[in-house]
Amino acid sequence: MSNKGFVIVTLFILGGLLAVIAELPYGGWFQILLLSLLWWHLDSQSTISLKKQFLLGLAFGIGYFVVGLWWLYISLHDVGGMNAALACMGVFLLSAYLALYFSLATLAITLFKKSYLFGFLLAASWVAAEFLRGYIFTGFPWMGFAETQFNGPFAPIAPIFGELACTFLAVWISWELYQLRKNAVYGAVMIVGTVIVAQFAGIFTFTKPIGEPISVRLIQGNFEQSLKFNPQAIGRQIDFYAEAITKETADLIIIPETAFPWPIQNLPLGLLSDLQDFSNRSGSNILLGLIGEVPRDADIQYSNRATGLSPNTQPYQFDKIHLVPFGEFVPPGFQWFVNAFHVPMSDFARGKSDQLPLTIVRKGQDDIHAALTICYEDIFGDELASRIQQSERPINLLINIGNLAWFGKSQAPAQQLRLSQLRSLETGLPALRATNTGITAVLGPDGKLQQALPEFTQNTLSYQVQAYAGKTPYVVWGNLPILGISCLLLLWGFIRHRRF
Repeated sequence: MSNKGFVIVTLFILGGLLAVIAELPYGGWFQILLLSLLWWHLDSQSTISLKKQFLLGLAFGIGYFVVGLWWLYISLHDVGGMNAALACMGVFLLSAYLALYFSLATLAITLFKKSYLFGFLLAASWVAAEFLRGYIFTGFPWMGFAETQFNGPFAPIAPIFGELACTFLAVWISWELYQLRKNAVYGAVMIVGTVIVAQFAGIFTFTKPIGEPISVRLIQGNFEQSLKFNPQAIGRQIDFYAEAITKETADLIIIPETAFPWPIQNLPLGLLSDLQDFSNRSGSNILLGLIGEVPRDADIQYSNRATGLSPNTQPYQFDKIHLVPFGEFVPPGFQWFVNAFHVPMSDFARGKSDQLPLTIVRKGQDDIHAALTICYEDIFGDELASRIQQSERPINLLINIGNLAWFGKSQAPAQQLRLSQLRSLETGLPALRATNTGITAVLGPDGKLQQALPEFTQNTLSYQVQAYAGKTPYVVWGNLPILGISCLLLLWGFIRHRRF
């Protein structure tokens, strides 16, 4: 094998190791150490052309995303019935696309290496690339370094400056760690000082408890995804959830995304009215995951919907805003891919961004308002923060309903749990997660896990949840501060690069 081939293979393996380390309890700390090894490999190649540098970054990124997102094969092949070769190709192509952003960020090593602020420029490049990855083609920011930082040194920064700031610090400190070989004393002071300041930021709280805790019941049905379009299996699933809802009262009862997987008009006659009667009698608020119907001219379009039933009030509805490409909407020119996937109802209507929060009605007490997300919407922290900031009603609680049965026994549920934990930390609000196969959980306002159900079990999680009020700086500012700093750094870097 040539030296060039050896370097490419090494970087591919290094990317895969970085994805594996993300799953460890203190993954955020270990990732920083491994990133410093990445900079050593890339820095040794810093005299090569931009094209070759781009290819090296691509090899690293593909290794990282193939290992981190391999579970997509389960949804494409095992559940969706796609040909195995085509499913593998789908995972690889998505990984290669996402790796492009990593490649662009690593170009900073060749462009700005001579700058005395190179560490900051590298971190700013990574922030810019991650920001673009979350927006272009509707965005897919899954497997960012920030979600691993929930178990790392820079988690306390999230309520102030958000996930991109965590990414910035992780990349910058990993570079300073690599530079210890040149100036050990200066580097050690910078690294230790930054970590201490970040940890010190954790003493600040921006939200506070309000009212009495609410009782919640989160119902995990554990139904196989392969039976989702089997009429008899769907009937049993609906009967299970209907019976589980009415089995016991609570201030809030939640079932997962599309737990009622038929459009409203196809649901058993009287089902929703019976559940509304139960809500009226018991005082329970109920949140249902089902398929909604949205008028479109002379036709009807389906939506991924959460419907809320509260005592003696009109039903509430929330239609998913950020849809999954190919699974929930078809990008132009890709109908052939969806046809190969064999997924009915794969072109949903998109919900409006200004939908009202869910109101949890409690007799004799103030109402509680919850911001909803459905499935992977909780990976878009800036969108959730913007909705909370612009909401006409104060938000006291986060709720995510999901169905990760598509991805089988993989690390996908644990990855999304970390994303939900990061959302709670950024907003300073507790969160409820109700999922079909797991991880169904209750999170505190600091994102820490308070209670959870084992995966792939049919069970109900009952818990007392304290609502919170207030807004973190990140909710108020969003990504503006860290993006502004990063853009100024990159502008300075490009000007200096052209000058010299």
